[in-house]
Amino acid sequence: MLNYKIYSAGGFVESAAVLEVRNPFDHSLIATTCLADEVILNKAIIAAQAVRQEMAVLPSYKRFEILRYISDQLKVNRQRLAEVLAAESAKPLRYALAEIDRSAQTFLIAAEEAKRVPKEYMSLDWTPNGTGKEGIVKYFPIGLVAGIAPFNFPMNLAVHKIAPAIASGCPIILKPASSTPLSTLELAKIIDTTELPKGAVSVLPMDRKTGNQLVTDERFALLSFTGSPVVGWEMKKQAGRKKVVLELGGNAGVIVAASADLEKTLQKSIMGAFSYSGQICIHAQRFFVHESLFKAFVEGMKAAAEKLRSGNPLLADTEISSMIDEENAKRVESWIHEAVEQGARLICGGKRQATFVEPTILVNTKDSMKVYAEEVFGPVITIEPYNSIEEAVKLANNTRFGLQCGVFTNLVSELDYCFMHLEVGGVIHNDVPTIRFDQMPYGGIKDSGLGREGVRYAMHDMLEPRILVK
Repeated sequence: MLNYKIYSAGGFVESAAVLEVRNPFDHSLIATTCLADEVILNKAIIAAQAVRQEMAVLPSYKRFEILRYISDQLKVNRQRLAEVLAAESAKPLRYALAEIDRSAQTFLIAAEEAKRVPKEYMSLDWTPNGTGKEGIVKYFPIGLVAGIAPFNFPMNLAVHKIAPAIASGCPIILKPASSTPLSTLELAKIIDTTELPKGAVSVLPMDRKTGNQLVTDERFALLSFTGSPVVGWEMKKQAGRKKVVLELGGNAGVIVAASADLEKTLQKSIMGAFSYSGQICIHAQRFFVHESLFKAFVEGMKAAAEKLRSGNPLLADTEISSMIDEENAKRVESWIHEAVEQGARLICGGKRQATFVEPTILVNTKDSMKVYAEEVFGPVITIEPYNSIEEAVKLANNTRFGLQCGVFTNLVSELDYCFMHLEVGGVIHNDVPTIRFDQMPYGGIKDSGLGREGVRYAMHDMLEPRILVK
C-alpha cells in the first residue's frame, strides 16, 4: 500500500491523522496520506515567511528555469501521473492525460510570464508642479499566498495557483481537496527537486477547521479559492484585509443558432455536456437551441449520449465514469427526479448505480428547477428552444451565475450581439463553454466569482505596484 507524506516547509512529513484515498469507481483503497494539523501548518507559514525576501529577489531567469523544469518533469512522468489522477478522481484516463498535459503547459506559460513581470515609466509633467518629475513603476510580490483547490481538476487547478505564485516571486501554501490529494503530492515531489527556496511551496491536505486558517490568518496576503459559491462567499467574509480571488463555477449556457453547423455542434456539445460526468465548473449545462434545429439537436444529443462508453476510469476507451462520491451522485439523482415531478421530460438517462449517474438529458424545464437554476456538477443537461438571438441571450442571462457561454453561430451579427450582451466572463465562439486555454483570463461575474485566473491575470493579483518619483 502506497503512503504519501505531505509537503511542509520544504520537507516531507507525517501527522497522526491518517487520510485514506479511495477510487470513487470501485471504492478500492489507492493510498494513504495524512492531514496537516495546526502545528504543521504553522511551521509551513513560518518557513514561507522566512523565504519571502529570497523569493522576491529570485532573478527572472531562475524562475523561468525552475518553472520550465517542472513542466518538463510533468511531461516525462505523464502516464504515471495521469494514472494516479484517474484513480483518485475517477476521471477517465483520456481526460486525466489531457489534464497532465495542460498542467505542463501552465507551468511553461508561467515560465514565460516570469520574464514579463510588468513595469512602466511615466512622465509627471502633465501639470506645472510636475515639471522635471518622472515616475518609475515596478511591481513587487504581494507576499504569502493561500491556495485552495477542488477535486475536479486536482492537478491543473492547483497548478493555476502554484505556477503564477512562483512566477510572481510569492511563497504559497496549497490545500488540495481531501478526496484527491495525491496528484498535488506527486507534484510536490517534483517541486522539491528544484532550486526553489525550501518553504516556498507547501502542499497540505487539511480538514476544514485547520484549513480555514488559510482564510483567517493575517499572515497570508492573498487567498485564491476554487470551489462552491456558498463556501467561497463565506470565506470572503472571513478573509479580513487580504486580497481574495474566487472561482466559483456556474451553470453555463450554450446558444445554438439557426446558422450553426449541426454535426460539428453536436460533436463538441456531447463533450461539453458529459466529460468527467459534468463535474466541471464550465460544464455545458443549459442548451438554448433555435427552434428550427431543436428536434434534430435533441435527437442527436440523445443518440450520442447513449453511445458513450462507461466503466473503469483507468481503461483507455472509457468516456464517462463515476462521480466523485455517492453523496453527490444521490444529490444529482434527486434533482433529476424532482425536475421530472415538476414537469420536465426525460429524454435519456436519469438512473444511478452507486457513484455512477447515467448521462441525462431533460427538456421542458423551468428556471425554478434545480437542474436549470443551480450548478448540477453532474452529467445532466437541459435543452430548450428559442426563436430569436435576443431571446436566447435573455434566457442564458436568466441565472445568478455568469462564468462562460458557448455560442454556435456563423453570423457575425449574432456573435457580436452575444459578446456585447451576455453577462459572463467569457464567450466561446463555435465551441462549448467547457473550453479553457490556460493563458487566457478565466473567471466569472455574479455568483460565479471575483477576479480572474489564467497565469498572467493571476499574477496581477499576486503583485503590487510601487512608484518611484524623481
